[in-house]
Amino acid sequence: MTASTSPLPTDAELRVKVNLGPRSYDVRVVSDQPEKFGAFAREALYATWAGHTCRRVLVVADENVVPLQAPFANALKAVGLSVTSVVIPSGECSKSLDRAVDLYDELVKLRADRHTAILALGGGVVGDLAGFVAATYARGLPLLMVPTTLLAQVDSSVGGKVGVNHPRCKNIIGAFHQPVGVWIDTAALDNLPTRELQCGLAEVVKYGVILDAGFFHYLEEHVELILSKDPREIRHIIARSCELKAGVVSRDEREETGLRAVLNYGHTIAHAIESVAGYGGAFQHGEAVSVGMVAEAKLAERLGWLAPGLADQIAYLLERFGLPTSAPGFDSEALLDAMSRDKKNQKGKTRFVLPRRIGQVELTDAPSDLDIRAALAIL
Repeated sequence: MTASTSPLPTDAELRVKVNLGPRSYDVRVVSDQPEKFGAFAREALYATWAGHTCRRVLVVADENVVPLQAPFANALKAVGLSVTSVVIPSGECSKSLDRAVDLYDELVKLRADRHTAILALGGGVVGDLAGFVAATYARGLPLLMVPTTLLAQVDSSVGGKVGVNHPRCKNIIGAFHQPVGVWIDTAALDNLPTRELQCGLAEVVKYGVILDAGFFHYLEEHVELILSKDPREIRHIIARSCELKAGVVSRDEREETGLRAVLNYGHTIAHAIESVAGYGGAFQHGEAVSVGMVAEAKLAERLGWLAPGLADQIAYLLERFGLPTSAPGFDSEALLDAMSRDKKNQKGKTRFVLPRRIGQVELTDAPSDLDIRAALAIL
C-alpha cells in the first residue's frame, strides 16, 4: 500500500496484510470482481489447519444483500465448496443472542464440524453476529468476511472483534476471533444508500484524526470525488483505513497494551448515544461516532490538549460528508449512566480517547465529572 499522501494507486486490486503470526491474513480491495473470490477464499482457508480440509461453507447474509449472494456462492462452488445460505433480518436488532442461537441451530442441522467455514456477507451487524457464532461454535470455525457497507469495510471486518449486544450495553458479549481473509469489493457500494455511505465515512475520518494527519488532509481535499463513489478513490480510502487499523491490531490484538483503544476515539459518547436512543433508533452507528468525535474533540480543547479551532476543523469535514455533529435533546444523566458501563472504563472512572493533535490521540481518565457534563451539554 502507498502512503496516504502519495499519488493514488491505479491498481485494480489493493492488498493489506494483517500481521498476527499464525493468525495473519490478507485484506483484498477490488472493484467488481466477484469471480475471483473463490480462489481467494480457498487460498485463505488452506492457510489454516481448520480450513485446509474445508468442504462446506455457511453463508450468513442480511436481507439487504440477497442479490449479492449468488455471485459469491457460485465462486465458492467453483472451487469445490458446498454452500448453504441463511438470511437474517437487517438492522442492529439482529445482533443478539437469540439470533446467534438461530445460527447455531443451522450449524447443528448441517452437522457442522471445525472444518466448516462461515462467510459473513453484509454489513457490520452480519460480520459481528456471524463472527461471534464462528468464534463460539465447536470452539472456533474458519471465518471469511465479505463486508458490503463502507462502515464494515473500513472497521468491523478487520481486527477480529466479534460479538452481540446486551439490551443495555452495546457489544458487551463477544470474543476475539480473526477472520482467515477479508474480501472487499467496492461494487457492493454502488447501491448503498447515501446515509450508509456517510456512516462509513465517519470511521474513515476517525483514522485520519487518530493516526494519520496526512490522510485527514487528503480527505479534506477529495470530498467531492469520494462522495461520487469514484472507484479508485474508494479503493484508496478503504485500503488506507484498513492498513492503519491493521497496524494497530498487529501490535495489540486483544486490547492488552492499551494501544488498540485508540480506535475507540469518539466511541465513548457514541455508544452512550446509541444505547439511550435505542439500537436501530434515530442514530446509526456512524452518525453517533461523528457526534462523539466532535464532542470528545471539544472535551480535549476544554482540557487544553487540543489547539483551539481543531475541533471545529474536524466537525467541518464531517459536515461536508453529510454527517451530524450534534445530538440535541438527550438526557445527560442517561448518557452518563450509559458511559459508566463502557468497556474501556477502569476503577469506576470513565475513560476517553482524546486527540492531542490531528494524527495523535491518547487514552485517558483525566476529564472530571464537570468536564464530561460540559461536553454533553453542548451536544
